[in-house]
Amino acid sequence: MKRARVSRMALTIALAATGSLHLAACGNGAGGEDRARATGGGTTAGVTVVAEDERRPVGEIRGETLAGQRLDVADHRGEIVVINVWASWCGPCRAEMPHLVRAAEETRSDGVRFVGINTRDNDADRAVAFEERYGATYPSLYDPTGELLLSGFPKGTLPPQGVPSTVVVDREGRVAARAVGPLSHEGLRGLIDPVLAEG
Repeated sequence: MKRARVSRMALTIALAATGSLHLAACGNGAGGEDRARATGGGTTAGVTVVAEDERRPVGEIRGETLAGQRLDVADHRGEIVVINVWASWCGPCRAEMPHLVRAAEETRSDGVRFVGINTRDNDADRAVAFEERYGATYPSLYDPTGELLLSGFPKGTLPPQGVPSTVVVDREGRVAARAVGPLSHEGLRGLIDPVLAEG
């Protein structure tokens, strides 16, 4: 299996940071046992990286945000998009959210956009309160039934496999990396920075 051309240091940081926050994921996301094959990069400690020439495009990820606005991930083609799947009832999501907010602010000027997918939350008000509590500065699509996870990550891509999960989409709209479980700030930068470096 070909190895992705990713900075060893960045991947090591991501893996170490994943371990430092290693809490059990709250539950399986859409996709269940139908795991898409991670080609080119391999999987270690919940982090999967895909070689540039073997990446597959995400599907349709669009809908209404928790703020009541329309959002379509396809509108961010040409930018890197970090998609985080979360739920207000998820303890590891609480631990991860401050790191997501910080990384989103740090990388905005570099052309990185963060999008949340709030899933399996039947109470949108509770999800909004969660965002307010942690000062989320980026939008989250409301997906209580998991439909966006099914349409957004077709077979052959890397679907989120739990709550929380984080997927990095490259500038061409293809899945470049996925982490299952909560990430620290260093772990997030370890996923994002190699994709930024691709130019």
